[in-house]
Amino acid sequence: MKRVIVNMKGYLEEVGHLTKLNPQDAWLPITESRNGNAHYAAFHNLNAGIGFQALLLPVAFAFLGWSWGIISLTIAYFWQLYTLWILVQLHEAVPGKRYNRYVELAQAAFGERLGVWLALFPTVYLSAGTGTALILIGGETMKLFFQIVCGPICSSNPLTTVEWYLVFTSLCIVLSQLPNLNSIAGLSLIGAVTAITYCTMVWVLSISQTRPPSISYQPISLPSLSASVFSSLNALGIVAFAFRGHNLVLEIQATMPSTFKHPAHVPMWRGAKVAYFFIAMCLFPVAVGGFWAYGNLMPSSGILNALYGFHNHDISRGLLATTFLLVVFNCLSSFQIYSMPVFDSFEAGYTSRTNRPCSIWVRSGFRVLCGFISFFIGVAFPFLSSLAGLLGGLTLPVTFAYPCFMWVLIKKPQKFSFNWYFNWILGWLGIAFSVAFSIGGIWSTVNNGLKLKFFKPS
Repeated sequence: MKRVIVNMKGYLEEVGHLTKLNPQDAWLPITESRNGNAHYAAFHNLNAGIGFQALLLPVAFAFLGWSWGIISLTIAYFWQLYTLWILVQLHEAVPGKRYNRYVELAQAAFGERLGVWLALFPTVYLSAGTGTALILIGGETMKLFFQIVCGPICSSNPLTTVEWYLVFTSLCIVLSQLPNLNSIAGLSLIGAVTAITYCTMVWVLSISQTRPPSISYQPISLPSLSASVFSSLNALGIVAFAFRGHNLVLEIQATMPSTFKHPAHVPMWRGAKVAYFFIAMCLFPVAVGGFWAYGNLMPSSGILNALYGFHNHDISRGLLATTFLLVVFNCLSSFQIYSMPVFDSFEAGYTSRTNRPCSIWVRSGFRVLCGFISFFIGVAFPFLSSLAGLLGGLTLPVTFAYPCFMWVLIKKPQKFSFNWYFNWILGWLGIAFSVAFSIGGIWSTVNNGLKLKFFKPS
């Protein structure tokens, strides 16, 4: 009798915590498959959390110097790790409800309209904008790879930069035909492995070579105090931009099964911890090793271009070509996970109007369209990848501020408790930093005389 009562109690607990699923979710790429696990979570978080933005960290150190560079990178790492934990916990903060997308959680915390206004732009940029930046960087890296491999025997009429963008976009579109987020776990694994490998190769190759004779580790001197302040704010924006991926945390967790006894946040957090351990093992050596190797001679385009510019005659063509090829593979893989929310939005609009799932042709058409829209934006605005500091400031709230506010508004900790104060302070600090870094990014863009060459890729 006692065992029956216990079993009945467990059954009622399960029933009381059943998640009410939206039938439309079974038709959409993010929630179509729910057989994810901790391994998939690690692959996806690594693929989303590390990439080309890590190669810009030595640029920030050139303006901040050793002390402030290391301090800011360390604080940013642990801050974003805390907000990542918040998002993982809030995915099922309300029994019977799963917040499968970042905007959904923002609406639950801030209200239907305000949540959309606050979260839609930065998350759309981090998805679609990162996809466009990956096309720019992937196409340019393919061009450099071809130049290294081909060497002096290249034909007199090589492909133009736009044509390399088109080649890279075509490869992205072919890979994007995989149906849902779980189906690209293998690609995310490739992206994770290639990112770890090329980050390690870049900093190891950099520190193994003779440093330039005129190297200095003093922060780049500027003519006025205000110029120094704004350039430092821009550099901090670059550090913030290095920590992307929070806009995909809820989506990754949505691919996992979840029950009362086995909630999805357990395998998600386990995979995320592994992923962010490896992310730290990449970001810190690249930043420190890159600054040690090039100091304030670091070009604004990052350590990869510094390696090619200073040592293209000192390092074997095979090693250089391998490094550049790994970057291309990583960009191809990262494009898939960052484009998945865009595909999801297109298909959500279609299914809500037609009340039926997308056919394979409609789904394929959406993905071809998304790929070529990103290609067009990349060709029209080829300078986007140079705005890391500004973009880091504009999208900073997604990672550093909004999760803290969401925790207070949804979890409702006791007023004036340590938890309450801590999250409000962190949230408003994040907003203040976002404004300051954005101003620094705008100042840096104007001061450096960025040439807005529309439809003129270099």
